[in-house]
Amino acid sequence: MVSIKIDDILKNKCESVSIGSIEAIIEVGDGNEELWKEINLKCNEIRNIYKQGDIVSIKNIADSRQAYKKLGKDPSRYRLSSEALLKRIVKGNDLYKVNNIVDINNLVSLYSCYSVGSYDVNNIDECINFTFGAPGEKYNGIGKGDVNLENLPVFEDSRGKFGSTTSDSTRAMITKDTKHIIMNIISFNGDEDLDMYINYASSLLKNYANADILSTNVFK
Repeated sequence: MVSIKIDDILKNKCESVSIGSIEAIIEVGDGNEELWKEINLKCNEIRNIYKQGDIVSIKNIADSRQAYKKLGKDPSRYRLSSEALLKRIVKGNDLYKVNNIVDINNLVSLYSCYSVGSYDVNNIDECINFTFGAPGEKYNGIGKGDVNLENLPVFEDSRGKFGSTTSDSTRAMITKDTKHIIMNIISFNGDEDLDMYINYASSLLKNYANADILSTNVFK
C-alpha cells in the first residue's frame, strides 16, 4: 500500500494541508458514455452558476491559491489544475477526453474544486512525500514540457518529483497499461469534506473503471 507523508516544512507554511487518497486496482478504457453524461451535467451546472471572475473566489480554490502565496509561488502564473479546469468550462470549452481514469479525476476536481492527481503505482515508490520544489527543480509535465517546480507543492519519491497541484509529470501518468492507481485529492483548508469526496471518487471508479478499492486514507 502507498503511504504519504506531508513534509513538516510544508505543514509549517500551510498548516491545514490534508490529502484524501484512494488506492485501487482499475481497468483503463476509452471515455465512457454514461460517465460523460455525468461530466456534461456538472459542466452545465458550473456554467450556470459561475462567471470567469468568480472562479478564484470559490473557497477551496481561494484557499489553495493562498497556500501558493505562502510558499512563494504566484498562483496567477502557475495556476491550480482545479482552477484551470473550471475556467476552461466557464469559458465554454469542453474538457479533453483522455481515458476513463483521467476523466474521473477531472470530474472529482470539478466536484470538489480541489486539485486531484492520479498516478500509476507501478511507476512510484510505496512511500511518497508531499513537499515543495527546490530552486532549479523541474520535470517533464504532461503536455507542457518542462515545469518549474520551485516552491510548487509536489509529490516525490526516491526517484524524484512526479506530481503537483498544477501539472503532473509524464513518469507516473495514467496510460492504457495502468492497472493500479492512487488518486489524491489535495486540500489546503483541512479535512472536513475529504471523506465525502473520497466516497464520491470511489463510486465513480467502481462504476466506470470496475475498480477494486484497496484502501482509502486521509493524510495530514
